Amino acid sequence: MKLIVTMLMMFYLATLAFGIFLTDLFRIPAPFLFCFPLVFLFREKGAVKFRYARELILLCLATFIYYVIGLSEANSFAANMLCIMICAFYFNYFVGDNERRFNASVWIFYGLLVISSVVMVLNHFYGEMDTLRELIMGDKILQSPAGISISQFAYGYQLAALIPFLFICTCTFKTPLAVKGMALAACLLFVFLGMQRSVFVGFVGAVFLFLVLYYRFRAVLAIALVLLICGLAYTYVLKDNLDMTNNILVKNNHNDAAYDRSNLAEENLRIYAEYPYGLIFYGKKWGDVIYRDYVFSSGITSHNAYLIFFTYLGPFLGLGLLAAIYYRVGAAVMYVFRRLRDRENAMLACLCFSFIGVSVNALSHNPWLISADGPTVFLYFSILHLYQQRKEGRLVTPVT
Repeated sequence: MKLIVTMLMMFYLATLAFGIFLTDLFRIPAPFLFCFPLVFLFREKGAVKFRYARELILLCLATFIYYVIGLSEANSFAANMLCIMICAFYFNYFVGDNERRFNASVWIFYGLLVISSVVMVLNHFYGEMDTLRELIMGDKILQSPAGISISQFAYGYQLAALIPFLFICTCTFKTPLAVKGMALAACLLFVFLGMQRSVFVGFVGAVFLFLVLYYRFRAVLAIALVLLICGLAYTYVLKDNLDMTNNILVKNNHNDAAYDRSNLAEENLRIYAEYPYGLIFYGKKWGDVIYRDYVFSSGITSHNAYLIFFTYLGPFLGLGLLAAIYYRVGAAVMYVFRRLRDRENAMLACLCFSFIGVSVNALSHNPWLISADGPTVFLYFSILHLYQQRKEGRLVTPVT
């Protein structure tokens, strides 16, 4: 029985981590297929009250306005809401107050992200990895090299969630210095070959903030040590021994030569100024307002999830919905900041800083944050769940 439950957990979390929804093999939504037995056959005893009704109502409202009214993409709305609802049911009814199930869910999820990043590294050197990626995804691969995803953008959200968690957990769980060094080296390798500049910015920001809050005055030494390790790793390992045609530095030079991305946000702000209440209130869509704009004439967007969201919904509706949706997550982050060194908050701290990394990554991608990809949805509900249980003191390890 435990083996069946574990396998179902792995399959469901894989569909969430890798963005697997409908494939040639699964003609019904894959997240529903694997989560249904967990919620209805193996649900946690006592898991009766549904704790996420408020969040689901807000998310449904925001997603409907953005996708259906703003973009006229009803299918995207339905797919996103189904994934979000299934994830909420998973944590509420299957995980419940069971600490073992919660921890297993987190470690399995991040283990899958590590596997995806290993696939990304191998994809640089072995073209056959594309066949494996297509087999797992059940869909045609659009971009390579990348991890278990159809595109580099989708993989970016996996990496944004993984690397802050991977390094910070070695600090909060007080592992030996050698383990911290190996974790940091793995993060550098993944971000160097992952070609995700926004992920690197989010990683640096999340780790810097964590080190300052966690080590306080010793943070200067910790940051200096991290910078030293980064410099040595790049000089003696990454620079001369890895793929020199597809890495974050080469991509940065190519992108800067192709177009100045700093102009994209400026142009988006100009459009925003022309329609200050949001495009949906003027009956406009993106194509209606950029047809004479030379910056966006090629079809490119500002690649900023927040700007695009506000451009469609406006400042009042957009900010109001985001504030309401992220209120409790923000409270969890502030709770972690105040009690970062408490041993019982080690896992919550890792999840919160991982969420910060994903949030920064959304500054350079189109989909608004909560519907961007599976890692964001998983982090959102895992943080809400663990924070609520920590406050109420109900998360317990069952006696077997």
